[in-house]
Amino acid sequence: MTLQQDIVGNAMQMAVVSLQPGQTVYCEAGKFLFKTTNVTMETRLSGPSNTTGESQSGSGVGGMLRQAMGTAMQVGQRALAGESLAFQYFTATGGEGTVGFAGVLPGEMRALELDGTRAWFAEKDAFVAAESTVDFGIAFQGGRTGMKGGEGFVLEKFTGRGTVIIAGAGNFIDLDPADFGGRIEVDTGCVVAFEEGIRYGVQRVGGLNRQGLMNAVFGGEGLSLATLEGNGRVILQSLTIESLANALKKAQGGDKQGPTGGLFSTNVG
Repeated sequence: MTLQQDIVGNAMQMAVVSLQPGQTVYCEAGKFLFKTTNVTMETRLSGPSNTTGESQSGSGVGGMLRQAMGTAMQVGQRALAGESLAFQYFTATGGEGTVGFAGVLPGEMRALELDGTRAWFAEKDAFVAAESTVDFGIAFQGGRTGMKGGEGFVLEKFTGRGTVIIAGAGNFIDLDPADFGGRIEVDTGCVVAFEEGIRYGVQRVGGLNRQGLMNAVFGGEGLSLATLEGNGRVILQSLTIESLANALKKAQGGDKQGPTGGLFSTNVG
């Protein structure tokens, strides 16, 4: 059953989802806006993969233990990644229902359709809501890539079939690295989401020479850029969380960007 949704708004969009009787959508805690009275709301620690697997885990003490361990592992992963510990589930009863969701930053939203053949990866906190047939997981980049990449160390992973709604900051642009020689380089904070098959990495900005140091210290990008290679869909955002935080601090009289940007800027949060 396809999720009927309409993304509305401009500067800060919201997703208005129409649920058929018995249809369920879930969201990360804090992304819910409103619902009609015939839509039930339930908060759970378990994700949809754990919920759908309850009937297969067996009954009795052993089944309950396996279910509890699966839930604990999910919660532990989300806690380690800094994600919300719980999900909210919404189900229409006695007729069609409506639920509204939004992200937490001024910007766009996007509905991604999963057909079961390719997973999608997204930046931390990009997830807004999804059908119950979509599984939410956490993916960790390799140690060296993650430590250098900052935002790219922890990624959200979506698998299964159905609709997943994500949000980001500013405006979105869709690119395919294959259209640009197979590789693009972007600010690590600009990556919103990409399809499975795209290779994500991090590289140093320039070499350890005069120009490389100039790029790092005065260029506003720090020491690293994210690299995206392969053939597939990539979604980038025009606003980074760090630049938004720095702009707000500057407006309040505390210029966190400093006169040079780059290495001398101060990360907020």
